[in-house]
Amino acid sequence: MAGLASAILGLLAFRLAWGAMGSTYARFATFVRGPQTIRAYLQGQWHGVGHNPLGALSVLAMLAVLLAQGITGLFSNDDIAFKGPYAALVSSDTITWISGLHETNFAILATVVALHVAAIVFYARVKKDNLVMPMVRGYKDVAHDEPTATAAGWPALVVAIFIGVGAAWLASGVLAGKSAPAAATSTQTPSW
Repeated sequence: MAGLASAILGLLAFRLAWGAMGSTYARFATFVRGPQTIRAYLQGQWHGVGHNPLGALSVLAMLAVLLAQGITGLFSNDDIAFKGPYAALVSSDTITWISGLHETNFAILATVVALHVAAIVFYARVKKDNLVMPMVRGYKDVAHDEPTATAAGWPALVVAIFIGVGAAWLASGVLAGKSAPAAATSTQTPSW
């Protein structure tokens, strides 16, 4: 479980870095808009390429909830099978509080993911706009009057990957001094 959590935090760090320096429509500065744009979208007056204003809010909500889940998991303890790699650095009261947040946040996460998937299905079936393929391919066929995307380039990709790998490494518990479990001590068997 800890390896999966480290990977998720690494992917989140990559996405945050890519949102700062990635390609045009991956950058937060391109798709996160203000209340006027959201109002225009809800009134059917917004047209553009990339995330629509509500989709941008959905992306931000999902990133925030996933980040909260990952960070609280680093300090959580379920008293059965899992103890976060940094739980030993905080008091038992703090562990209890953070573990409660972690559990509550999971329900929020499940709701946000379900709403996100429902929106993708709605766009595919009702609006006849496949949102998945452009995410997979990295481009979308658009009208000629729409602005074209600019690629981020290899240096930005390398930096974002480095940040993601570094975050996964830190999430593995390296700063808590986690080491391999101690070997079991041998007990002497009586000779009788």
